[in-house]
Amino acid sequence: MATTDRHDPATDDRANYDYTNGDVERPDLVADLEARVEGDVRFDEYSRELYATDASAYEVTPIGVVFPASAEDIAAVMGYCADREIPVLPRGGGTSLAGQSVNEAVVLDLSRYMTDITGVDPDAMRACAQTGITLGELNRTLEPEGIKFAPDPSTADRSALGGAIGNNTTGAHSLLYGKTDAYVEECEAVLSDGSVHTFGEVSVEELRENADPEGELIERIHAEVVRIIDEESDAVAERYPSMKRNVSGYNLDVLVEEARGEGATEEGTVNLARLLVGSEGTLAIVTEAEVALETIPETKSIGLLTYHSLLEAMEDVGPILEHEPAALEVLDGVLVDLARGLDEFKDVIGMLPDETDTFLLVEFYADSDEQRREKVETLLEDRVGEIAFDGYEAYDEETQKDFWKMRKASTPILLSRTGDEKHIAFIEDVAIPPEHLPEYTADFKQVFEDHDTFGSFYAHAGPGCMHVRPLINTKTAEGVETMVSISDAATDLAVKYGGSVSGEHGDGRARTQWNRKLYGEHLWNVFRDLKTAFDPDWLLNPGSVCGDFDMSEHLRFGPGYEFEAGFEPQLNWENDNGFQGMAELCHGCGGCRTSQDGAGGVMCPTYRAADEEITSTRGRANMLRQAMSGDLPEEEQFDVEFMHEVMDLCVGCKGCARDCPSEVDMAKMKVEVEHEYQKRHGVDLRSRVFARIDWLSDLGSATAPLSNLASSLPGSGLVTEKVLGIARERELPAFEPETLTEWYEKRGPQVSEEEADRKVLLFPDTFTDHNNTKAGKAAIRVLEAANVHVRIPEGVTGSGRPAHSKGMLDLAREKADRNVTALAPDVNAGWDVVVVEPSDAVMFQLDYLDLLSGDAVERIAQNTYGVMEYVDRFRLDESMHFAALDESLTYHGHCHQKAVKKDHHTVGVLRRAGYRVDPLDSGCCGMAGSFGYEAEHYSMSQAVGSVLFGQIEESAGESVVAPGSSCRSQIGDEYGEKPPHPVRKLEAALA
Repeated sequence: MATTDRHDPATDDRANYDYTNGDVERPDLVADLEARVEGDVRFDEYSRELYATDASAYEVTPIGVVFPASAEDIAAVMGYCADREIPVLPRGGGTSLAGQSVNEAVVLDLSRYMTDITGVDPDAMRACAQTGITLGELNRTLEPEGIKFAPDPSTADRSALGGAIGNNTTGAHSLLYGKTDAYVEECEAVLSDGSVHTFGEVSVEELRENADPEGELIERIHAEVVRIIDEESDAVAERYPSMKRNVSGYNLDVLVEEARGEGATEEGTVNLARLLVGSEGTLAIVTEAEVALETIPETKSIGLLTYHSLLEAMEDVGPILEHEPAALEVLDGVLVDLARGLDEFKDVIGMLPDETDTFLLVEFYADSDEQRREKVETLLEDRVGEIAFDGYEAYDEETQKDFWKMRKASTPILLSRTGDEKHIAFIEDVAIPPEHLPEYTADFKQVFEDHDTFGSFYAHAGPGCMHVRPLINTKTAEGVETMVSISDAATDLAVKYGGSVSGEHGDGRARTQWNRKLYGEHLWNVFRDLKTAFDPDWLLNPGSVCGDFDMSEHLRFGPGYEFEAGFEPQLNWENDNGFQGMAELCHGCGGCRTSQDGAGGVMCPTYRAADEEITSTRGRANMLRQAMSGDLPEEEQFDVEFMHEVMDLCVGCKGCARDCPSEVDMAKMKVEVEHEYQKRHGVDLRSRVFARIDWLSDLGSATAPLSNLASSLPGSGLVTEKVLGIARERELPAFEPETLTEWYEKRGPQVSEEEADRKVLLFPDTFTDHNNTKAGKAAIRVLEAANVHVRIPEGVTGSGRPAHSKGMLDLAREKADRNVTALAPDVNAGWDVVVVEPSDAVMFQLDYLDLLSGDAVERIAQNTYGVMEYVDRFRLDESMHFAALDESLTYHGHCHQKAVKKDHHTVGVLRRAGYRVDPLDSGCCGMAGSFGYEAEHYSMSQAVGSVLFGQIEESAGESVVAPGSSCRSQIGDEYGEKPPHPVRKLEAALA
């Protein structure tokens, strides 16, 4: 054994030094770091709380956060902290499931500035990049060359390259590609003394020459590496699991295998960069890496096999692996049953036999269509009728997406619980050789039974890493004891079957303590010697891999956790634990941290624009929960600063309710908090004006065109900005002198009620009634072309959307109640409600259910439609006659429609009408009702809009259509002309 003195964190004087709670030295620490780095230094309370959590079950408030701009910044921070024995933690997207990216340390967030790709060589199949870049962004850059970085975690669009290296990331296709360590060729890293070194391939002879146990830090590192090769190779070979999926402990098996490679001698070579892979930031801070690449497969195919039980499916894994698939995934009966109850998956689940308990998804890569078909057909011929009782093929892209979507939805389904019991990640990572899956699964089911809980088995059956998340309530001492006991049992099973406690997600706080049992006392101490060689004072992410982390400590929801909202929620919360359950729902996966150049989707628009954690759904949800659970000062959530810094930039797009895996509804929570804030602080004039825009619009139309002239007078913009805070750059909507309602009263219906096929109440939303009557007239004509009797209802008022978005819930509820009362008799008699403006339609379909209760509002919600949704849902266009058109359109759907998954209807209708349509995978336009008109939000509105503008400019359409009035205003301000509502294009296509 090495003679190096091991660092003992428990006896370190640092444990008695408080860097975070007002010590006199803390201001000096901040000032000193600011003077040393080009990037940002943030030690304020909000920033620290934002980085207290990741995607795990843990929460630890850091000392502070630094956003380095370069490796030199990192070296400066590390050198400074080393002199003062201050811990340091490198972090990327914060998607770690084991808690390895939270610690009481100075956090280095590399994901903000260190995101450059510094070189790509397609011929050599190599790429160099800074480690803050996401895997998704790296691969989007490489894709045009037909190459990719192969490890493919499900969180690739927000997981950083540095995180992949720190975790030794893999993914669904590890059967083919293995882990990250196979692809790291060289890396630049900052060591614990602040020195910068390049690690890569080096001969053992050179290591010996540079090794000195008493020398400089790099020489001591070389000495320990040589010692491990010389003295510990047999112990490593004997104790390390012989399987593809093992990321527990340090990468000593790779080191030893390289040193002992076929024909190797003392003059053989090892790659020290790969020793850093999987070290979770405990050995060095990797700042840039050169990685090997793979060719993107030509084509793919999927075979799906169904089974009567999970154990039967596990019996079939071995035979299926003989067919050499690229991926082999499982979904068990628990999740299949849950998926059966979800509309999103009813088409896919509906094709499976009722007796399906478990299915295996088997994906193949191929070089040709003939080859991919042959692989699936051979699989089904071989396995269906043996153990599997049925099989399905998927060759087209859409069906394959549906199959994968159902598999990938397993985690969101499990994480959607809002009660105190949650499916927590702590033993989901156990991996064992695939041949032992049947016995392992049976044993694990017995562990559940012994602990009176359950969990689902899903994910990577092929490499033997099935995710299992027991249902646990860690808010009780008994729940924490159960968690530890299950972990102990899971580790015993891993040892029993020659597996690993971590097959994908790393050690961190959840699994570090079990490495001792997995590897034994001897190798545990070898790990600690290696750690000490790299980091003599244990300053780099101390506690992880071979440290003193206890999985039962620092839980986000531990036995001492308390939640106090501080107000009585005003909306209906149907989920378990109501508002509290929603506030605690975010599990930290970081799905809201998609970049501007990300893979589309709706959320989170302000994060895409600002690239700040506090503007993400995760950031806001965590801050809100922390404010209500005592991590922030009492009553903080209703403080002016909290509303401004945390809640203000949430635009209420509802994208999180759709795109967040757990469906965290940040927009609804913001409305609740804003309502209580206004009760305590009052409502400002601008909010009152916007909330009653229907009244103002009545006045504007009544006095038009004088009302329109007023807004065009010189200096009028400056006046409205000074008085109401409306940005002078914005052009205010013009009022029509004749409202849609007045026009219709003169015109009357063109299809009689007696002869009509359907009857519609066209709700006169404020904007359509006063500002965009052309869209309203087009909607009426289109509906009448389908033999629909249309009437504009009497006794209604504005939908209440503006008041609702401003948190003025009493006014919103008053308007909702009036509209429901007015519409209910006709709806009960079989009439449908159709709305032209998307946000108003969603107000009826969704938000009224939060404001009101009873059969009347539920019937109206069920029978209200956006106009294009209505045409598509009932295929009204099939009875219409369209002229031959030759026009291509770019379609930008409204974010509220996307949130309720109704934005696709327009595309289908316009295509059937003869248009070529390019639907954008876009998020919020940035106007977001009144948000973009507000002077203090103008620059953010433009930044959000720039993402959409870029998508428009890259689209295939000749012109743009958009159903939302806000979207049309934003696009019109950018391009000088407002695009039409799609219903006008539909009207134009009528022959």
